Amino acid sequence: MGQMNYFPLAPAFFAVLVGIFIVLVILIQINVLRYAYTRLGVSSGTALLLLMGSLIGSYINIPVARFPEREVQTAQDLSFFGMHYSVPVVVDWPGTIIAVNVGGAVIPILLSLYLLFTNDLWVRGIITAAIVAAIVHWLAYPVPGVGIAVPIFVPPVATAIAAVLIARHHAAVLAYVGGCLGTLIGADLLNLGVVQGLGAPVASIGGAGTFDGIFLTGILAVLLASFSRRA
Repeated sequence: MGQMNYFPLAPAFFAVLVGIFIVLVILIQINVLRYAYTRLGVSSGTALLLLMGSLIGSYINIPVARFPEREVQTAQDLSFFGMHYSVPVVVDWPGTIIAVNVGGAVIPILLSLYLLFTNDLWVRGIITAAIVAAIVHWLAYPVPGVGIAVPIFVPPVATAIAAVLIARHHAAVLAYVGGCLGTLIGADLLNLGVVQGLGAPVASIGGAGTFDGIFLTGILAVLLASFSRRA
């Protein structure tokens, strides 16, 4: 199991996401974005814990299935659209392990379901997620050794446009729900059949290739809520 757990991005790029999180903490502490979290449907403290949990949880992969492979790639940093993804060091690996990432899938899914339930946005949330899933699936790209990768800004930009067009007043909630669920469905779930031939030791749903976009989608949802205050 120790080989299953690793941070999905190369250290320098993961540090960028940590830096964004620290800036967000500072803005909340000086009350710039505290109101935004209220509009999003959770307290600022809870939201920060969830975002911190996403960062820490990105290290944890829960195995759910296995694809047999004759050869897997190991111990590399691979680049896609300027982002560097980490391939874990593996020994005597049985093939491609399909796993669910805690920070990039479990936490976002649970929070998305909570937001849909508390805001009663099931129909509009599903529509937003379907639009984002279609766009992300179209642009998703198989990367040998990593799995399926998506250009980092596609999920947040696509979900921002879709959320504002579908329901401006609830744009923040729809952005989070649509961005997270749409990315997971469009990039990872709809491409499980492609993963088997990529030589990836771990194909993590919500992990390498999609975690960065999902994390930035959470930040975007907060910013949309803040901007809607001024609208």
